[in-house]
Amino acid sequence: MSNVIKINHVAIAVKDLDSSLFFWRDVLGLTLDHVEQVPSQKANVAFFPVGDSEIELVQPTDPESGVGKFIESRGPGIHHLCFEVDDIDAALAVMQEKGVQLINKEPLELPGRKLAFVHPKSTGGVLVELYELIG
Repeated sequence: MSNVIKINHVAIAVKDLDSSLFFWRDVLGLTLDHVEQVPSQKANVAFFPVGDSEIELVQPTDPESGVGKFIESRGPGIHHLCFEVDDIDAALAVMQEKGVQLINKEPLELPGRKLAFVHPKSTGGVLVELYELIG
């Protein structure tokens, strides 16, 4: 199995990014690093560094997206937990060998990173993202 390096981020699904900033930025005092449009995920994401990890507020731009459907069925809240790994291909291979249900059997490649999601049915109800920095 690939080594888990750290928790890369915790993603929180929100209905409205602007109103959600109040708690994280204005109450907790976290520094908003940037907001990014992520067309591949049909979302706008606000990034708050916290130590070696991040809190990501994810607002769907399409109600039919994964995050949009999540909010519709469960409401806003923690959407997924992301673990940074040193070799995502090895991690996915071990998971497949052990019968873990994967949403992505092959990693998606985005600029500077590869990622894949593990189905909550195999993790005790938590959507898990695996993330490898490449470069």
